[in-house]
Amino acid sequence: MNSLFDGEEFRYLFIDSAKQNLNDKFIIPPFSTFDTRQGYWQNRKDKWKALGIKSELGRDAQTFHMKDWADKKGKTGELSGNKLPSDTSIFDPTLCEICYKWFNVDGGKILDPFAGGSVRGIVANVLDYEYLGIDLSERQIEANYENAKEVLCDMTKLKWINDDSINVDKYVDDESVDMIFTCPPYYDLEIYSDKENDLSNMSFEDFKKAYTVILKKCFKKLKDNRFGIIVIGDVRDKNGYYRNLIDITKSAICCEKIGFYNDIILLNSLASASLRAEGQFKASRKVVKVHQNVLVFYKGNVKEIKNNFKEITGV
Repeated sequence: MNSLFDGEEFRYLFIDSAKQNLNDKFIIPPFSTFDTRQGYWQNRKDKWKALGIKSELGRDAQTFHMKDWADKKGKTGELSGNKLPSDTSIFDPTLCEICYKWFNVDGGKILDPFAGGSVRGIVANVLDYEYLGIDLSERQIEANYENAKEVLCDMTKLKWINDDSINVDKYVDDESVDMIFTCPPYYDLEIYSDKENDLSNMSFEDFKKAYTVILKKCFKKLKDNRFGIIVIGDVRDKNGYYRNLIDITKSAICCEKIGFYNDIILLNSLASASLRAEGQFKASRKVVKVHQNVLVFYKGNVKEIKNNFKEITGV
């Protein structure tokens, strides 16, 4: 055998070369895991942050993290007057870029029913997509507009509405948007307000009902032969069992015209997970969760995908 092909070295060189080729073509390899810990991911994320995206604005004093903390501290009643310690998640701009370029048409209109911070709207605008986000927090909407103007966004293509997304019919016609892209509340993992219609502040049964209605309404706004993406993570109940938010999401969306198309795992930075893992596992055999789910749905005829979505360019 030719010595060039001996051993593991060639195999790894070949794999690395193939992987790099995929990066050059598609931004990242089109695999079922997105690894945010990789250098190529972090480099792109740093470039996005360098634009001046400040998605944390409007959230630090507005977000109420973990009901358990509030209960332990006796913070009951009017939550809006209490500033609780926040470990609020900030949406990843690289994930936005990849999903927009992979699963939207050129210049397509994006509907985001759980708009939260400014990231998804600003990234959409920079990449020349139209974006409409809806969010319950007036403070958050104001902060989003302030950040978008600082980044010099084209405000004719970027809009946030302060309302409950269950009222989406007031703002968006059926079959009028090219993409659904959103990250809903992970039930009560983060408490955003004390409003009755805030999903994070409801009983779990009421959460499921309202969440299902919102998703069904929003996917009626999606044109045929288009993608919808929900970024979601599961959370545990008071007994430690997962609530199964992934399947609740799928059940709300999937129907005769809409199918579950890509199942993607988003691997997050370990951050403090390594510090928590030993104690948590010893005490309860719970593994530390370091991923989210990127659920990709498709509405229409999958045979039309190649006709509606062009090759990815400008990576």
